[in-house]
Amino acid sequence: MSRIAYVNGLYVPLREACVHVEDRGFQFADGVYEVCEVHRGRMIDETRHLERLKRSLRELRIAMPVAESALKVVLRETIRRNRVVEGLVYMQVTRGAARRDFVFPAEGTLPSLIVIARQTDRQKADAAAAAGISVITTPDNRWERVDVKSVSLLPNALARQKAKEQGAREAWFFDEEGYVTEGAASNAWIITPERTLVTRPAEFGILRGVTRTTLLDLARREGLTVVERPFTVAEARAAQEAFITAATAVITPVIRIDGAPVGDGRPGPLAARLRAAFHEVAEAAS
Repeated sequence: MSRIAYVNGLYVPLREACVHVEDRGFQFADGVYEVCEVHRGRMIDETRHLERLKRSLRELRIAMPVAESALKVVLRETIRRNRVVEGLVYMQVTRGAARRDFVFPAEGTLPSLIVIARQTDRQKADAAAAAGISVITTPDNRWERVDVKSVSLLPNALARQKAKEQGAREAWFFDEEGYVTEGAASNAWIITPERTLVTRPAEFGILRGVTRTTLLDLARREGLTVVERPFTVAEARAAQEAFITAATAVITPVIRIDGAPVGDGRPGPLAARLRAAFHEVAEAAS
């Protein structure tokens, strides 16, 4: 079955999907995006993802391309047309197409909206989580407004490629003081020997991950202690457990950091327990 994409009002075969050569997302990375997990045919945490999308658009002064109710219809229809049961749906909004100029285009320029969806291998993802992943660390060289989910992801892509070349799955950025900020495509967590969950505060230094926020709800339900504070690379290496959170990874244990084992070098029981319970508290949109 050919995959289908939604591009500015049309559902088209993915191989035919295109945007204008002067779209500002293409030329300036002038746009934002969101990725929602699809689990059992339903979008996970849709409300929080759309709220974050609207915030990112406000911060960049880009208008919503369609009404929120219409966007919800487009998301569901794209999932349906691609027959996604376990996978993801990706939405991207840019400032639109206009003559190339650094300043914003004339008022009335329509934003561009792209939505795609694809199936993923849930068994493969669960196997990866059961085995645990490795991460590397690298200096954080991104722009300061990483709280905006911008399509400007070149430093993230370079960090992920560096991780791949070193046999790792993810890269954790660290700031000038040696504190971990977040992953190239995830939020970073550790669990101390006292079984305290630690993650960096969702300030301007990191993206306020939707999966991260839902995990905080789960931790409260489970009566776990969570401390939002920075932690160093050295503290992460000495932690009892470590893991990442993201819509595409849910909760995935980290077993090695820069080649050194975390804990006993195997996925810890608390991260595994949280992963197993995550969808009990996450919103599942019908």
